[in-house]
Amino acid sequence: MAAGHEADVERGHGSKGATRPRGRLAPFECWDTGVVPSTLPPGDPAPPDGRLPSSALGGLGDRPFGIYVHVPFCAARCGYCDFNTYTPGELGSSASPESWLEGLRQELDLAVRVLGTPPPADTVFVGGGTPSLLGVNGLTAVLDTIRSTFGLASGAEVTTESNPESTSAEFFVGIRAAGYNRVSLGMQSAAPHVLRVLDRKHTPGRAVAAVREARAAGFGHVNLDLIYGTPGETENDLRASLDAVLSAGVDHVSAYALIVEEGTALARRVSRGELPAPDDDLLADRYELIDDTLGAAGLAWYEVSNWAASPAARCRHNLGYWLGGDWWGAGPGAHSHVGGVRWWNVKHPARYAALLADGVSPAAGRETLTDAERHEERVLLELRLVEGLPLSVLDDAGATEAELAARDGLLDPTAMAVGRCVLTRPGRLLADSLVRRLVP
Repeated sequence: MAAGHEADVERGHGSKGATRPRGRLAPFECWDTGVVPSTLPPGDPAPPDGRLPSSALGGLGDRPFGIYVHVPFCAARCGYCDFNTYTPGELGSSASPESWLEGLRQELDLAVRVLGTPPPADTVFVGGGTPSLLGVNGLTAVLDTIRSTFGLASGAEVTTESNPESTSAEFFVGIRAAGYNRVSLGMQSAAPHVLRVLDRKHTPGRAVAAVREARAAGFGHVNLDLIYGTPGETENDLRASLDAVLSAGVDHVSAYALIVEEGTALARRVSRGELPAPDDDLLADRYELIDDTLGAAGLAWYEVSNWAASPAARCRHNLGYWLGGDWWGAGPGAHSHVGGVRWWNVKHPARYAALLADGVSPAAGRETLTDAERHEERVLLELRLVEGLPLSVLDDAGATEAELAARDGLLDPTAMAVGRCVLTRPGRLLADSLVRRLVP
């Protein structure tokens, strides 16, 4: 799941999508780490002081609690990107990292007032955008602000995303000394022509070099992101990317099927016929190749699009999303969730900073989830995990569908016999449509 926001069943990134009707379906992104969608959902007005109903605050601290920080800055825009990010040319003089950081401090102060006595953060995830553009000093200031407002729980997981081209050995030493203990790097592919289609700026070998620099700096947990299904990517290209990932020595891999989002440069190229649209059956084949290769190397799937070398290597921050925890998402466009209330901030960094400077919550809208919506989201999210979903969560109609899905080979019959719905690999390829069967 995406850090700091919630996604709908099929498409991820907070957008709604319909089940694709052809063949086997590749697993689409669902709450990928560090993603804030460019389009905000509709919702109810949020109060100017950000207050939450008392019902939402009940049990605060009994559930996992995380903080997501959205850094909205990028040096350049990738052709497939539909996230709430801005290049210097797009921002002009209306906002800056300095005004953003001051807004962040003010929002976290607001968060403490709204939550009363909030628990210290079990996890922190700094995503974007390109957090590494803040440099060591900027990322240190972010974490110092969290420490001085919420505090960090003992053994907290503290992650930052980084783009390989904006890192160095000195960068990793600096952020490790600041208190970050997990880093997630965007590799996407090791094939130069695939990176060109995606408009990625780093050279194919830079991501692997960055992993080694992070390891040398003392990072015990390092993730690499892959995107598969890019137009022009061959099976051998993907194999080479997987070989590069494994040679780097990471303990976590996230792999996502390419989604051509409306309004992006990539979507325009596809609509003009310059590039073919991703093919669902090909994406399914690619997913199976990824799963086979990573599994053989000792990285086991624990969520449909994520693999880890051990339980300790799993992303605890994202597990908080998948298991229904609470989090405060700070920054332009960031989404938050506490006790069944979900809200999202205004998108533009200048507007975000101006509201907070005036003492007003930056929330653009919010919603209170009904019991039915919370049930549906629990099924959607827990089903994606390797431990699966308790069969007892489903109503009679859903349980009947689960039995049929097990007969169809989509759920593990051995797990069903002990009361759990656990996806088989064919089930992972059809996870989103299966949710629709289990929540009629």
